[in-house]
Amino acid sequence: MMQAGIFTGYFPYGLEETAKKIRGHGFNTVQLDLHFKDIDLSAGQITKDKAKKVRDTFRAHDLPICCISGYTNVIHPDLAHRKANVDRLKEIIRNARQLGSPYVISETGTYNTESEWMSDPKNKSEEGFEMCRKVISELAQEAYDHGSMFLLETYVNNVVGSVEETVRMFAQVDHPGLGLLMDPTNYFESHNIDQMDKVLNQVFDTLADKVKIAHAKDVARAGDDKSEKHADIGDDDALASHTFRGVGEMVLNAPGTGSLNYDLYLQRLSQKNPNIPVIIEHLSEDDVPRAKKFLDDKFRANGL
Repeated sequence: MMQAGIFTGYFPYGLEETAKKIRGHGFNTVQLDLHFKDIDLSAGQITKDKAKKVRDTFRAHDLPICCISGYTNVIHPDLAHRKANVDRLKEIIRNARQLGSPYVISETGTYNTESEWMSDPKNKSEEGFEMCRKVISELAQEAYDHGSMFLLETYVNNVVGSVEETVRMFAQVDHPGLGLLMDPTNYFESHNIDQMDKVLNQVFDTLADKVKIAHAKDVARAGDDKSEKHADIGDDDALASHTFRGVGEMVLNAPGTGSLNYDLYLQRLSQKNPNIPVIIEHLSEDDVPRAKKFLDDKFRANGL
């Protein structure tokens, strides 16, 4: 049976209290964000003792860590900034097993200088793809060398955003250190959202064997507001990846609030991944009970 999980970063507390609150909602797995009020896990600050404390705390609350957030812009146009981002991601990869899971996730980034989620012409160029491929290959090797796996997450405005681009990246980086984070909402744009089922089936027909972890949020048309959207989730220090709610034509909110065909999504996901963790995101803490009930109800209705 599938497992409902959630990002730890939606709970702005210390380590112990975060684990306690998440377990109190009935979750049985988490995606680990290296962001707690009482333990410094920032760049250069991960140690074996801290990693053990984190994994032991979640284990003590029956919340095994299924994957780890490493979100950053791996192709930032400023080379010094890019190096710092990639070095930080490699640090997380090297420590992943100590933290409790081999899987570390990031998107592929953008050459846009204003935002990690806005598009840039270079993103869809051969030069841009090749530069990104080199970085993804490095990350896959780093992961393999440390018994981990780098999971690529797609997003329409990044270098790897379409099904075709995802297939191409995996063909060119055919490596045991590389896997896929499945989030179907990230494939939709204004030109294909009205072909929801066709796109979902294409995603799983071509990529199902790469999937290790899945996400649960939703997608809908943005209407007149095409600006980059961020939500207040009750944490002044929240990671931007947790406050982000979309830019341009699409809005990306909590599961059950948009257009995603969850029945088809979960049915296709379960065919090759019947016990996969499905991690809820893009919500605030007060919406957690509703979102979890929505996902649990979908599991139940589909016999998953």
